[in-house]
Amino acid sequence: MELLNSEFFYDTSTIAIIAAALFAVFLIPMMVKSVPQGENWTVERFGRYSRTQKPGLRILVPLIERIGARINMMETVLNVGSQEVITKDNAMISADAIAFYQVVEAERAAYEVRDLVSALENLCQTNIRSVIGAMDLDESLSNRDSINAKLLSVIDKAVKPWGVKVTRIEIKDLLPPPDISDAMARQMKAEREKRAEILQAEGEKQSAILRAEGLKESQIREAEGRREAAFLDSEAREREAEAEAKATTMVSEAIAKGDIQAINYFVAQEYTKALGEVASAPNAKTIMMPLEAGSLIGSVAGIADLVANALKPNSEVSTAAESLEIERDTRI
Repeated sequence: MELLNSEFFYDTSTIAIIAAALFAVFLIPMMVKSVPQGENWTVERFGRYSRTQKPGLRILVPLIERIGARINMMETVLNVGSQEVITKDNAMISADAIAFYQVVEAERAAYEVRDLVSALENLCQTNIRSVIGAMDLDESLSNRDSINAKLLSVIDKAVKPWGVKVTRIEIKDLLPPPDISDAMARQMKAEREKRAEILQAEGEKQSAILRAEGLKESQIREAEGRREAAFLDSEAREREAEAEAKATTMVSEAIAKGDIQAINYFVAQEYTKALGEVASAPNAKTIMMPLEAGSLIGSVAGIADLVANALKPNSEVSTAAESLEIERDTRI
C-alpha cells in the first residue's frame, strides 16, 4: 500500500512538473512581449482596444489580452502611381508624386482606417486630379511649388483623423502628350528667336545712338576748333594791323619831318611782294624783269634810313642817311 501511494505521488508530481513546463513554454511567450524601437503595438482585451504599448519589454495577461496591430511610427515614403489628369484647358498630362507621412497616434491608425497605405495613395491621387484640374497646362507645368503646397495642405488635413501626419508631398513628373510637347518646343523656339531679334534690334539701336552721339561730339569739337582758330586768326590780324598802324605812324612822322626815304619803304615792300608772286607762279617758266636794280637798292636803302632814324638821335640820323646816299650812288 505504501508502495502504491509512493508511485501515485510520484506520478502526480511528474504530471505537475510537465504541466508547469508546458505552461512556461506556451504561456510565457504570450505574456512577455518585446516591442522594438520605432513601433507601437495596440493591446486588445477580449477583442476590444485596451492600450498602446511603447517600445520595450511588456507584460500581457495570457488568454485575455493579445496584440492587435503593430504600427510603424517612423516616417515612411509612399510612391503615388502615375495617372492621367485633365487640365482646365482640356489638356491631358501624366502626373505622379511621392509623399512622406508619419503615424503619430497608433490607435487611430489601427482602428480609424482599414488599409492606411491604400487610403493614403488613393487620397493623394484624387487630390492631384483636383488641384491640377483647376489649372491651365502652362500654369501646372510652371507652378510645381504651388501644386505641392496645395496638396500638402489638403491631404494633411484629410488624414488627421487617422492619426497620421503628412510631412511632405512632391510632384515627380508632369508629362504632356507628345503632340503637345512638340507644340511647346516650337513655341519655345519661336519665343527664343523673337527675343534674339529684339536683342539684335536693341543692339543696332544702341549702336546707332552711340554713332550719332560720337558724330555730334566730333562736330562740336570741330566747331570749337574752328572758333578757336578764328579767334586766334582775328587776334593775329589785330596784332598785324597794330604793327602796320605803328609802321604807318612812323613813316608818317618821318615824312612830316622831311625824310623822303619813308615813302621808299612802302614802294620797296609792295615791289618785293609783287616780284615774289611772279616768281612763285606755277606756269612761270621765264621771268622778264624790265626793272632797274638801282630802284630796288634805293628802296632798301630807304628802309635802312628808317631803321637808322628809329635807333639814333636826330643828329645821327641825317649823317647815316647821307653816308647811305653816297654809298648808293657809288654802287649805281
